Amino acid sequence: MASNRHLSRIIVLQSLYEFDFAQLKMGKKLDKKKDFEKIIQKNYSEFAKSIDSDEFIRKLAFGILENKDAIDKIIEPAAPEWPIAQIALVDLETLRIGIYELIFLREVPPKVAINEAVEIAKAFGGENSSRFVNGVLGTVYRNSDFYNPKDDIEKNEEEKNEG
Repeated sequence: MASNRHLSRIIVLQSLYEFDFAQLKMGKKLDKKKDFEKIIQKNYSEFAKSIDSDEFIRKLAFGILENKDAIDKIIEPAAPEWPIAQIALVDLETLRIGIYELIFLREVPPKVAINEAVEIAKAFGGENSSRFVNGVLGTVYRNSDFYNPKDDIEKNEEEKNEG
C-alpha cells in the first residue's frame, strides 16, 4: 500500500509538471478537466501498471489542481525569499503535493506527508530541493492549527539517534 501511494505521488508530480510546463513554458491553453484527465490517464497507464486503482492518484491530482491558488497562497509566506514564479517547477509541484496532503487531504500523519514530499524532492529535484521542501513544509505545519510540538521533539531525537 505504502509503495503504491509513493508511486501514485510520483505520477501526480509527473502529471502536474507536464500540465503546468505545457501552459507556462510552451504557452498552450489546456482545459483543466479534459486535458489534465488525458495526462493523468497517459501517465497512469505508462508508469503505474502495478497499481490496481487510480483512485488515490485522481483524488490527489484533481484536489491539487482545484486548490492550486489556495495552496500557492500557503507557500508564499512560508518561502518569503522565493516568489512562486522563481521556484523551480518540480519543487513547486512537490510543495503542492505536500501541502495538499498536509493541509487539505489529511489522510496521513503530517510527518508522513512531509517525508514523502522530501523523498520526491530528493529523487526529482535539484541538489538543495529536499532541504527547501522540508523547510517550507515544516513552516507550514508549524503554522497550522493542528501542529503538535511533540512531533519536533520526536524528530530531533530520531536525528540524534541516526547521527
